[in-house]
Amino acid sequence: MRMQNSAKSTNAPADLRAWLAYLAERGKLAIAREGIALTDELAAIAKRLERDSAVLFPRPDGHEIPVIANLFAGRDWVADSIGVTEDQLLPRFLAAASNPLPTREVPDGPVQEVVHDDVDLLRQLPVPKHNERDSGPYITAGLLIARNPKTGVQNVSIHRCQVSSKNRIGVLLLPRHTFSYYRIAEELGQALEIAIVIGAHPALLLASQAIAALDEDEMAIAGALLGSPVDVVKCRTNSVRVPAHAEIVIEGRILQGVREPEGPFGEFPQYYGPRANREVIEVDAITHRAKPIFHTIVGGGFEHLILGGVPREATLLQHLRRSFPTVLDVRLTRGGTCRYHLAIKMDKTNEGEPKNVMMCAFGAHYDIKQVVVVDKDVDISSSEEIEWAVATRFQADRDLMVVAGALGSKLDPTTDDGIGAKMGLDATAPVSASELAFKRIRVKGEEDVDLTAALQADPGAAVARLLAEARM
Repeated sequence: MRMQNSAKSTNAPADLRAWLAYLAERGKLAIAREGIALTDELAAIAKRLERDSAVLFPRPDGHEIPVIANLFAGRDWVADSIGVTEDQLLPRFLAAASNPLPTREVPDGPVQEVVHDDVDLLRQLPVPKHNERDSGPYITAGLLIARNPKTGVQNVSIHRCQVSSKNRIGVLLLPRHTFSYYRIAEELGQALEIAIVIGAHPALLLASQAIAALDEDEMAIAGALLGSPVDVVKCRTNSVRVPAHAEIVIEGRILQGVREPEGPFGEFPQYYGPRANREVIEVDAITHRAKPIFHTIVGGGFEHLILGGVPREATLLQHLRRSFPTVLDVRLTRGGTCRYHLAIKMDKTNEGEPKNVMMCAFGAHYDIKQVVVVDKDVDISSSEEIEWAVATRFQADRDLMVVAGALGSKLDPTTDDGIGAKMGLDATAPVSASELAFKRIRVKGEEDVDLTAALQADPGAAVARLLAEARM
C-alpha cells in the first residue's frame, strides 16, 4: 500500500459526501451500530429502511471502510441530488443528455490517495452479500467504465460484479455498449481495459443509466447535470479515466476469451439471475481516498429500481415526443420493476393515436413489456389512478394490443430467452365523447379546505359531549 499526494480543485463538482451531508441535515440518514455483518444482515437493515432513509454502516464486520446504502428512497431524492424539483427532473435530464459537458482531466485526485498493487478484494473492501441465494459478495453500485479500444471514447454503465477470488470478478455483460467494446477488443486480440468506480456523486449513477448512443460518454451527461465538468484522472495501470473525487476505483481488464461461473444474483424483477459462465475481470490495482466510503445497492430494492427508472423515463419521453408532441409525461411504474411497465400521459387529439404511441414505446426499449396510455387528467405517479383509468376507459375487445414473439428482457423469467409478448392498453376517453361522459367528478372547494380551521382540536372531548347529549 502506498500513500499519494492529491489536491482537490475548489470548483470541483459536489461528491457523494456532499449528498450524505445533505441527507443528514434533513434527518434522512440513519447510522447503524458498528459491526453489522456484511453477509445478509447489512442488506436486511437496508431493505427495512429503503422507503425512509439512507443508512451508513460503520465498521461492518469490523472493516475500517464504512458502507452506505439507500442513496435514493424516492423520485424526490433523485431530483434533490441534482438540485431540481421533482417536476423538473425529466426535463433537466433531457437537457443534460442533449448538451453534455465533456470531462476535464486533472493530474491527480483524492480517489488515488491510497494505492493497493497487491490486490485482495474482500480484505481491502467491505463487499456485502445481499439476497439469500446470491452466490456470494457482489459489487452492485460500481460504475464500470470501459474505453473503446479504437476511438478512446468511454462508456459508463452498472453491471453486477461477483467477487470470485482475491483479484477476479465475474461480470454479467448484456448486449449493450460495454459488450460492444469488449467484442472490439477481442477482434484486436486484447483484453478490454476497465475501471469500476464505487462511491460517486449520484449524478454519475443517473447518467450511467441513460439510453445513449454508442460512443456517447455518460460522464459528460453527468457534468451537464451538475453544471460543471466532471474532473477525471487517468488510472494508474491502464488508460481509463475515472472521476477524481470518487471514493474507490478498481482497475482491471476483462479477459479475452475467458468465462467462469457467475450467479445466481437477486435482480430487479425480484427474481434471481441464473448461474452461468460469464466474462471475467482480472484486477490489477485498487485506489481510494484515505478514508473511503463503499456504496452498495441491494439487488431488486428501491434504490435499484429508481436508479434505473428515472434516466430511462427521460430518454423514453424524448423518444416519444419526437413523433408525438401530444405526449406529456411518462412513468416506469414500481410495480413493473421500473423497467417493464410504462404509463404514458397524453393530450389525445385523434382516435388510434394511443396505439401508435404504444408501438413507438415498444420500439424505444426492448425491456418494455406493457404500456398503458392515459389522458392528461390522470396522475401517472399513482398506480391507483392508472388502475382507475383502465377500469373506466378501457375495453379489451377494442383497446387492447398484443404483439407476440418480440424481444424483451432476458431477466424476465416468463420469456423464452428474452422472447415474449408485448401488451398495450388504451385507457383514454374517446375524442368524440360528450363533455360529461368521461368528466371526473369533483367536490367544489376540496382543494381550498383548511383542515386546521375546520376540525376541532380535541375530537375525544367532542365525541364525549355528543354522546352525553344523546343520552339526555
